[in-house]
Amino acid sequence: MNHKVTIIRANKMGFCFGVMEAVRLCEDILQDPKNANKNKYILGMLVHNDFVVQSFEKKGFVTIEESEISSLEKGDIVVIRAHGITKEVQKQLEEKELDLYDATCIFVSQIKLKILWAIEQGYDIIFIGDKHHPEVKGITSYAKNIQIFASLEELKKVTIEKEKKYFLSTQTTLNQKKFLEIKKYMEENYSNVYIFNKICGATQERQKATESLAKEVDVVFVLGGKKSSNTQKLYEISKSLNPNTYLLEKEEDLEEAYLQGKSKIGLTAGASTPEEIIRNIENKIRGILDA
Repeated sequence: MNHKVTIIRANKMGFCFGVMEAVRLCEDILQDPKNANKNKYILGMLVHNDFVVQSFEKKGFVTIEESEISSLEKGDIVVIRAHGITKEVQKQLEEKELDLYDATCIFVSQIKLKILWAIEQGYDIIFIGDKHHPEVKGITSYAKNIQIFASLEELKKVTIEKEKKYFLSTQTTLNQKKFLEIKKYMEENYSNVYIFNKICGATQERQKATESLAKEVDVVFVLGGKKSSNTQKLYEISKSLNPNTYLLEKEEDLEEAYLQGKSKIGLTAGASTPEEIIRNIENKIRGILDA
């Protein structure tokens, strides 16, 4: 395959601010001499990318699950993942007298604080997102009176009482178009709903950039972890515009058949996808195409 090809990267892709901060925090812990002999743990996946998780495990961190908190000892270093944790887990960690570092994304923390404010003000909480995702589990654990919906279709089925006041927020990685549809519907039908938009700016930028890219290339490779919500959203956006869209977690996922007869190759990547993975896949494409 040596016909004329071009590889085009989305103009916004890869690590977002929150992921960079989480990675930097772990690197700083490793470089501090006073931590050399301490046990170092990360609670859950630091970010939703296996490559990043494994690279910190090679450097001395141990990834643990919430069920293992009881085995931690006083003074152990524990990093809270970028997606945050539930109120109950936070309490368990604080009781253990650990050396605790919080890598929770600032946008996630802001939503949590705003929900706590809304509860104090007497709002019922409506939350849009994937209730099985750790970010959503963490945020929503701080509210008792909360309803969680995956989509506008689900939300339309619920009774919103005119005499109550509601506070609506969303998962940080919600598709921006879906959010705007929800916002429009709520504003047209209810005057008693306070809408709080904290969709991450980096998420919006990556979604827009992927949309533009999908329209101008023959094939799109979305690079990132299969567990990553924002990578999944990029895949869905691209696939809806360009049927030749493939999600690649690592270079081994790339098949030559995907490139057959394609001359404009598009690359985009989720917010937790490291540059090293992007480069490896790009180099493999170049090797196959002699580009």
